[in-house]
Amino acid sequence: MVAKVRERLAVSKQEAQRFDGERFNLRKLNELEVRKQYKVEITNRTAALENLRDDKDINMAWENIKENIKTSAKDSLRLHELQQHKPGFDEEGLGFLDQRKQAKMQWIQDPSQSTIDNSNNVRCDASRPFRNKKKAYLKPKIKELETNSKIKNIRDLVRDISDFKKGYQPRTNIVKNEKGDFVADFHSILARWRNYFFQLVNVHGVNEVRQTEIHPSEALVPEPSAPEVEGAIDELKSHKSAGIDQIPAELIKVRGRIIIRSENHKLIISIWNKEELPQEWKELIIVPIYKNGDKTDSSNYMGISLLPTMYKMLPNILLSRLTPYAEEIIGDHQCGF
Repeated sequence: MVAKVRERLAVSKQEAQRFDGERFNLRKLNELEVRKQYKVEITNRTAALENLRDDKDINMAWENIKENIKTSAKDSLRLHELQQHKPGFDEEGLGFLDQRKQAKMQWIQDPSQSTIDNSNNVRCDASRPFRNKKKAYLKPKIKELETNSKIKNIRDLVRDISDFKKGYQPRTNIVKNEKGDFVADFHSILARWRNYFFQLVNVHGVNEVRQTEIHPSEALVPEPSAPEVEGAIDELKSHKSAGIDQIPAELIKVRGRIIIRSENHKLIISIWNKEELPQEWKELIIVPIYKNGDKTDSSNYMGISLLPTMYKMLPNILLSRLTPYAEEIIGDHQCGF
């Protein structure tokens, strides 16, 4: 497996967003018309590329499926727009801040009573619009909280309440290297995280493991059937971060049974028979998640591995086949740590 570290400690907003990938507006899937449009888009693209597909190359087949999903999602769902500034912090707000800064500079240069009064008046005039804009921003937010509470939308309700309670969270743009010195350069920070997780996930002596040839005494295991693939897709968890393929599970689960049989089933069978995975399925993204302590110390972070969403279908199929045998061997015993 090849691990790619995605840097989540922002050096600057422009640099950090380049590594976040494409985020689709998944909330539009709740709209019936948008859901129908997404299914029509991906069905048409699949039919158009059916004759051009080279099933002999697993990587090419996977790229075709991935591009069909992502292009259809862009056309029907659009990309999720990140909020660049706080609500109300617009050109008008910047003008008020400039006036307040100029009044303060005049007071510093000429600390007389008139400049003090002028600075106080400008500060009050600048604060009033921000308070009004904040009230206008909070009013629909509070109404949204009430609506989510009434319709039992617990996920959005808890998320919005956490955002209110958490408030502003400063983000660090420096990290300590192996010697304990601070580094602020983007490439140095990324190299530090790469070295840290490389030492953490690599076990000494793993290269000494010898590959042994196995001669099975039983017949070969049959290929995964279409219902098994559909069941594996249903087992995918929603509201999870996508891996290097940038495809959320929601886009796969909503596609429909006909498309699942024609694309995903063929890809799984090809992988099963050739015993070969697409190259992209062998890569994962490690995201550092802060635990506690010094935020500049990499040892105070744990790594979360983001696997490709389509790759998770194959382990789900293997799990469903191995579970009955494991239950017979393990037995009904309570285990714990």
